Amino acid sequence: MSNTIKADICVIGAGSGGLSVAAGAAQLGKNVVLLEGGKMGGDCLNYGCVPSKALIAAGNAAQKFRSPEKFGVTPQNPDINYEKVHDHIHSVIAEIEPHDSVERFEGLGVNVIQRYGEFEDPNTVRAGDTLIKAKRFIIATGSSPSVPPLPNIDKVPYLTNESIFDLKETPKHLIVIGGGPIGLELAQSYKRLGSAVTVIALGFLENEDPELKDILLKSLKKEGINFKENAAIKDILQNEKGININLETEVVTGSHLLIATGRKPNIEKLSLEKANVEFSKHGIKVGENLRTSNKSIYAIGDVTGWAGFTHKAGYDAGIIIRRIVFGMFWAKANYKALPHATYTSPPLAGVGLSEKEARAKHGDQITVLRWDFAENDRAKAMGIKDGLIKVITSKKGLILGVSIVGENADELLATWTLAINEGLKIGSMANVISPYPTLGEVSKRAASSYYTESLFSDRTKKIVKWLSFMG
Repeated sequence: MSNTIKADICVIGAGSGGLSVAAGAAQLGKNVVLLEGGKMGGDCLNYGCVPSKALIAAGNAAQKFRSPEKFGVTPQNPDINYEKVHDHIHSVIAEIEPHDSVERFEGLGVNVIQRYGEFEDPNTVRAGDTLIKAKRFIIATGSSPSVPPLPNIDKVPYLTNESIFDLKETPKHLIVIGGGPIGLELAQSYKRLGSAVTVIALGFLENEDPELKDILLKSLKKEGINFKENAAIKDILQNEKGININLETEVVTGSHLLIATGRKPNIEKLSLEKANVEFSKHGIKVGENLRTSNKSIYAIGDVTGWAGFTHKAGYDAGIIIRRIVFGMFWAKANYKALPHATYTSPPLAGVGLSEKEARAKHGDQITVLRWDFAENDRAKAMGIKDGLIKVITSKKGLILGVSIVGENADELLATWTLAINEGLKIGSMANVISPYPTLGEVSKRAASSYYTESLFSDRTKKIVKWLSFMG
């Protein structure tokens, strides 16, 4: 016999977005039920952002031993104990887990039910033997690795981001299928930790600015990562030598295979059709208000099928709190200043419109500003030669988008995210006083270049000459 409970808000999924809604609403006095059949913290804590950045940190630590000769330090090949790398990854997860735990959320007043949620009708969700009737439902079930129908893929062992962090030994030769951020981040990390690495994809970072992408790929190739671009996979087989990827012109043999070909929304268990919620294989359809086709049901984060970033899910959660807790019905999602980053070395990050997107929207009525890291004094002191910031503005100087590749690009992007979010013009960035010497000066120099042509024009020279006569 089913137990029925009533709530103000029922949150389905305990990833970053769902947890933010549940914690905020409960602390503001709402009766909140939270459903999670998997691990608290979702993909980010257990399989994504947290373990991958812990792995990247380990790879970066190893790399520091290999390339200090330019500073007068003798390089050496580090001794890698991958079992300890594994322990480091999982210790970081364990350190963060209490913040996302059942105990913490129950302490906040949330009714946590550790079962998957499935809609019974437009107003009811079943979680095991419990029926939940709520005024509002928030679907925050996230996404999972998408494995394409590659030939014989079901007959060979392969890894995804949900399993690779359980490895306790360094792969001898890691083959990565997929050229997106996840694939490249893990490829570089394992290369730095001692693996041979081959990356196979039809294209790499296809949504990024080609000029900046090429700088990153050149750096990865220099480290020894082998890239196979536009490589159609004919067959995948396993024998005593390992896993064989048969391409049109060659065979790549590796000890381990990682599939990093994108994500799919977690909607299979929800029975959305019973709730009159419109969806497709790409995700749940929502409007700017994050409401689904059922006015009582909202969807946030990865499950909407767009921009699968933890910070996007957190932003969506804030919109939900404003709308259904504070009654700010006018609150809508605006992603014009949604940043993204690939956490390789060097990192590649961007916010707003790319040059291609800006030209498609504004034609030639844009200005493109560039500044090389090689021209930055701090970069020279650090031995950094590669890096570029590209800023896109309107003809009147409104900042439309920024892309950065180079040391600390992900951190440098924050200021530009603020500028775009606040609708600032390039003059605001040009007037910033940056501490010297810092990498942050690349932002100021790029912004200041907007005025170079007019500042040193013949007209300006005439004005200066006239002023000298006056004074």
